[in-house]
Amino acid sequence: MKNLIKTLTQTQSSWGPLALRLPVGIIFMAHGAQKLFGWFGGYGLEGTGQWMASIGLEPGYLMALLAGSGEFFGGLALLIGLLVRPAALVTAFTMVMAILTVHIGNGLFMSDNGYEFGLALLAATISLAITGGGNLSADKAVQQAL
Repeated sequence: MKNLIKTLTQTQSSWGPLALRLPVGIIFMAHGAQKLFGWFGGYGLEGTGQWMASIGLEPGYLMALLAGSGEFFGGLALLIGLLVRPAALVTAFTMVMAILTVHIGNGLFMSDNGYEFGLALLAATISLAITGGGNLSADKAVQQAL
């Protein structure tokens, strides 16, 4: 069990991941809160689920729950630096799905509802999956305690 925990919390001694974790974690939490709770102008699970079903992601409610949970709880994990590598993989997958199912047909630019923002978040999450949480992360504290 100790080896599993050590593997899941592995991180580098670097400040770079902190600069990514904080804003990216906040962004993911906010987007997840829109889907799950209807906060920040979102539609909540019901509305998001109906929209997801309308674009072919069925069952819509379940897809909204999965996407919202991945974003909100993945973002929270990134923000506090706990299990950063798995959280980064979950949020990266969420961005791949968003890009491919919603934004790819609109081109690159956000002004046309393109995939620019999703691509930036995807790059950040892949970077975190590679490096781990870095300094000032819960993962770093767990590593030091082991």
